[in-house]
Amino acid sequence: MAIDSITLAILKGRLEQIADEMDATLFRSAFNPIIAEAHDASHGIYDAKTGDTLVQGKSGLPIFVGVMAFAVKAVIDKAATQGGLNEGDVWIFNDPYDGGTHLSDFRLVKPIFRDGKVFCFLASVGHWHDVGGNVPGNYNPAATECFQEGMLIPPVKLFDHGVYRTDIVDILSANTRLPLSLYGDLNGQINALDLGEKRMTALLDEYGDATIAECLVDLKARAAELMRARIRELPNGIVSAEDFLDNDGIKDEPLKIAMDLTIEDDHMIMDFSRSSPACAGPVNISRSTTIAACYVALKHIFGEVPANAGVLEPVEFRIDPDSLLSVTAPKPVGGYTETILRLIDIVFQAVAKIAPEPAVACAYGTINALSLAGHRQNGQRWVMFSFFGGGHGAHGGGDGLNHGNAPISTATIPPLEILEAAYPVRFAKWALRQDSGGPGEFRGGLGAVYEIALREEHADVFLFGERGKYPPPGVVGGQPGATNRFAYEQADGEHTPPMVSKMVGIHIERDQTLRLETPGGGGYGKAFARDPQKVANDVRLGYVSAVKAETDFGVVLKADGSVNSMETDKRRSGEDGR
Repeated sequence: MAIDSITLAILKGRLEQIADEMDATLFRSAFNPIIAEAHDASHGIYDAKTGDTLVQGKSGLPIFVGVMAFAVKAVIDKAATQGGLNEGDVWIFNDPYDGGTHLSDFRLVKPIFRDGKVFCFLASVGHWHDVGGNVPGNYNPAATECFQEGMLIPPVKLFDHGVYRTDIVDILSANTRLPLSLYGDLNGQINALDLGEKRMTALLDEYGDATIAECLVDLKARAAELMRARIRELPNGIVSAEDFLDNDGIKDEPLKIAMDLTIEDDHMIMDFSRSSPACAGPVNISRSTTIAACYVALKHIFGEVPANAGVLEPVEFRIDPDSLLSVTAPKPVGGYTETILRLIDIVFQAVAKIAPEPAVACAYGTINALSLAGHRQNGQRWVMFSFFGGGHGAHGGGDGLNHGNAPISTATIPPLEILEAAYPVRFAKWALRQDSGGPGEFRGGLGAVYEIALREEHADVFLFGERGKYPPPGVVGGQPGATNRFAYEQADGEHTPPMVSKMVGIHIERDQTLRLETPGGGGYGKAFARDPQKVANDVRLGYVSAVKAETDFGVVLKADGSVNSMETDKRRSGEDGR
């Protein structure tokens, strides 16, 4: 049957609304600020046979939606070995090698039945606050195997024929420092799936199963065709890009992430064969996570293409099985966020070489996962885990976003008021970082400066970051943003991590501080092509210092902050047009 374009648009909106409502249900009910405030979660609708992404919500993390296609397929395969799927089943797991990301991200998968057959799957994923392991909050930069990162749960039934399995919940609760947080997040995800089933059933009853099934087929086909059309607009050929991780947290040596991008008419090949092999530390990722990261990067560049599995139909992936981009158990993967951010960076850099117009410079490239943990005076355990923002890359239409969240997600940075209310900390500073954005005709967005003081007697601190040695690159002649910097106070003064961006075992006392200075985004185009009035305005706003205005942008300012046109022209004509 053929669906007219108006009906298709209406159904697309209705299906997306189902995913959006599931997102909102979890965000409003989760106990954990990383889900409730930062929205580190996602929901979607998936194919009954392949697990392919059919529909995703607009508020959740796109990286989760991409990986969840593999997670749903893992449930399909596991159920096939146990007699098949049943009405009322809900599966739960966090296996990062089988459709997962890292152990903190728990997935719930629910088949939706119609007339005794699976019509589709609904899936929920959320970042739980603590799932055991050596480090509270689970970002352990010293891990050398997954068992040091937390509990690993393979796909198991949380509900069996609709019956809630309390034995599974008991196992989960026994393996966390924060069982109440786990209880709230788990039940929030269950409620989100229940609401999703109710909304999906109502939609199917209203329009009929055949119409909705045809709509899902059409949406995927249109995404694939539109993606092929966008690839055809690119010139045929091969371009390469590479970037580096600071280290793996174990050995202080850089790790290369490299891609050779081939365009052949309406076909794209993403070849990662030149990337570093699997490493000892926790910056490895699974193959499914690599593919999901590329999905996110391509959606950034080709934003008008509908978000479903059709995006990847014209794309071929070549990933060596011994690469750090394709590991299996028990290789540690806790810091997957840092590696997928670098993957997105090299996709941006490669596309910029063949199509500068849609190109985007690299964002700050690290979530700076920071954990503080200790005991309150009454003996109660507390664990603060949070991630922090930085500058986004500039593009051909304007400057990068100041102090945004990582481009792997639409999550938000947890507000300082929430963090201060929930944990014994005080933010002495939360500000933009001057001169951190990469110079260019369009300037990279600014990073941030955070200073955190402890209000309890003692705490242990753990940092898992990146971009401490290799700054976020610009594109089309733009310059890189500033590198990452972390410092912590001790009785004998300020210290920085030996490995720059990663450290465990930091112990601080009451009123001692931690300071994060996050990277800015890369610039787009040559800095000396930037409008001098924009540079003067950047200086007025405090984004750029007067010294950097002259050295990086070739703009000389008068004492009153206005542009000295004569000296600026002289300065720019004598330089290389940087």
